[in-house]
Amino acid sequence: MPVLTTDAESETGIPKSFSNEPPSETMEEIEHTCPQPRLTLTAPAPFADETSCHCQAPHERLTIAQARLGTPVDRPVRVYADGIFDLFHSGHARALMQAKTLFPNSYLLVGVCSDDLTHKFKGFTVMNEAERYEALRHCRYVDEVIRDAPWTLTPEFLEKHKIDFVAHDDIPYSSAGSDDVYKHIKEAGMFVPTQRTEGISTSDIITRIVRDYDVYARRNLQRGYTAKELNVSFINEKKYRFQNQVDKMKEKVKNVEERSKEFVNRVEEKSHDLIQKWEEKSREFIGNFLELFGPDGAWAQFQATQ
Repeated sequence: MPVLTTDAESETGIPKSFSNEPPSETMEEIEHTCPQPRLTLTAPAPFADETSCHCQAPHERLTIAQARLGTPVDRPVRVYADGIFDLFHSGHARALMQAKTLFPNSYLLVGVCSDDLTHKFKGFTVMNEAERYEALRHCRYVDEVIRDAPWTLTPEFLEKHKIDFVAHDDIPYSSAGSDDVYKHIKEAGMFVPTQRTEGISTSDIITRIVRDYDVYARRNLQRGYTAKELNVSFINEKKYRFQNQVDKMKEKVKNVEERSKEFVNRVEEKSHDLIQKWEEKSREFIGNFLELFGPDGAWAQFQATQ
């Protein structure tokens, strides 16, 4: 495996190039003991501070070509993806699935930013950091979760977690005074792009909730939440409760109408049955009458013999 040269670093300190010198004998003797990708899904992914990589073998960053060829079993490609992951949804999961399957033997580390960092650089979240950490631990593609992840990736952070590549969608992410917080990662050849899922995002979900706020407020009042918990004013609470009562009355009227229609339909069906039976009985009665009293009936024959 190629070894990083000591002078192969960018201005940010991130290694950029590889030499073709073979590893020394002492390096070859040290086996990799990095955590392995999860094989079973019977437990949530661990946190990084619970299972830090203490591998003594030197971490020689890979090229994308090397990673795609496949690495030894004891040396998974360590791919890092980060984000806020508020209201964890299918778009998040699909991005992590892509990051996990970029290479044949990948170990996916996912960094989740804290509430303090997120509120400072992006805005308020629906879920708090503990909830967001826990949501990521239960995603099948995640091998390890890093809590309180940095907003901008430093060489020290990348080295600490022995990260080979950083996965994110390729759209420049402007934040914290930078036009693209992943620019230095891209320049170092460590960036691998994923594709965004159209039609789903945390902002979209929040927009739906805001748009239909009255509907959700009324629903939660019905379910037992208080106006204080929903931050609903006294007047709006009364309005919502009145609307709920009106809806209940409408539902009752609708049910009565439906039952009335069912009753009328049953009466009509019974009426048709009765009429059909009456017609059948009438034809039978007339037939019997003619057989007895008709011109050729039994009574006429009896009279002829007298």
